[in-house]
Amino acid sequence: MTASPELDAPRQASPELLRSVFRQHAAGVAVITAAGDRPVGFTATSLNSVAAEPPLISFGVGTSSSSWPVLAEAEHVGVHILGEHQQELAATFARSGADRFGPSTYWRSGPEGVPVLGGVLAWLVCRVVARVPAGDHRIVIAQVVAGDPAGVGRPLLYHQGRFNALRD
Repeated sequence: MTASPELDAPRQASPELLRSVFRQHAAGVAVITAAGDRPVGFTATSLNSVAAEPPLISFGVGTSSSSWPVLAEAEHVGVHILGEHQQELAATFARSGADRFGPSTYWRSGPEGVPVLGGVLAWLVCRVVARVPAGDHRIVIAQVVAGDPAGVGRPLLYHQGRFNALRD
């Protein structure tokens, strides 16, 4: 084995190492919503397809998130795939203390009473089947019960700490 000039000395595991590595990973941007006394939602880049039969998805949520108390009890969640034209919506749902469901956010009550956002590329309403402890987060696994993939446009991405669009 020969030394490669591209390989630096490994760094010890830390939250900063994980964040630094994942800044190199482009991820799709989604907004997760749930109904409570007031609707809640947050921007997520941890959305994954888990299985096709039954149709399952997963996402991570921090237990210190303002949305967590509602998500911890919610039977259903909304999953929204954002388009490249929705950077401001993504930023609103990512910003602490923002009025996420205020006048600038187009939404309605959808299946199972879940807040469904307008203008997205696609959305799902899912029944929560598990909340798995994972450090300071929970991995939520949910089964799809309804949705619409008919939005138009290209997906919004998150890379290097900012929102981006696909380039051809």
